[in-house]
Amino acid sequence: MKLKDKVAIVTGSGRGIGEAIAKKLASEGAAIVVGDINIERARRVAQEIKDQGGSALGFKADVSRLSEVHDLVKKALEVFGGVHILVNNAGILRNKPIIELTEEDWDIVLDIVLKGVFNCTQAVLRSMMSQRYGKIINISSVAGLGAFNAGMANYAAAKAGVIGLTKVTAREAGPYGINVNCVAPGLIVTPFIQKSMGEEGVEKFIEERKKASVLGRVGRPEDIANLVLFLASDDSSYMSGQIIRMDGGRADLM
Repeated sequence: MKLKDKVAIVTGSGRGIGEAIAKKLASEGAAIVVGDINIERARRVAQEIKDQGGSALGFKADVSRLSEVHDLVKKALEVFGGVHILVNNAGILRNKPIIELTEEDWDIVLDIVLKGVFNCTQAVLRSMMSQRYGKIINISSVAGLGAFNAGMANYAAAKAGVIGLTKVTAREAGPYGINVNCVAPGLIVTPFIQKSMGEEGVEKFIEERKKASVLGRVGRPEDIANLVLFLASDDSSYMSGQIIRMDGGRADLM
């Protein structure tokens, strides 16, 4: 197993991409702290991991609140004895044209998508530096690389910030044996996307995105989970500060 004796925190892992990541890392031997703002979802995923013979703990945490993030990390250290892997996946959408965005729309997306990555990274870094080992994987988006979907100014700005934060963290953490990388997915069909766009809207969007992909399909949560496993394992020990697009060869970004 690639992650035997490792402990991973995965934020926003009560559903969708985060759930797929948590289960994939668990299947390779990692003990998982399933972090989610919804405790019922977190406990469900943790129980499903345990039912498959893995080790997991569901924990409620709002990543925009530093005190809750510290509680999350403290619990991981108490229960599992360390933190070796952090996957910053938690996210939120508030899609509106720029002229209709409220201050609240802007702040909540920046707080969760960007500030949340900062909070969680800062909370685990001292422990990782002390053990001189760690893997931090941030989930950004093609929106942070210049994808031009209207109505996503707040989300695109936050995801671009995640990319910048990834590079600086890699620079500062590298001397301590910590790898920091970033995944930039294209469209991945999840309940999160379906809820934010509605059934009719998401079907239309999926068809548009299929045409933009050279592979002719949209992504699945498992696609991202497979890449995160690679980045969380020692197979990627000579990679850091990298931004990896996983978007089916999206034509409008080539």
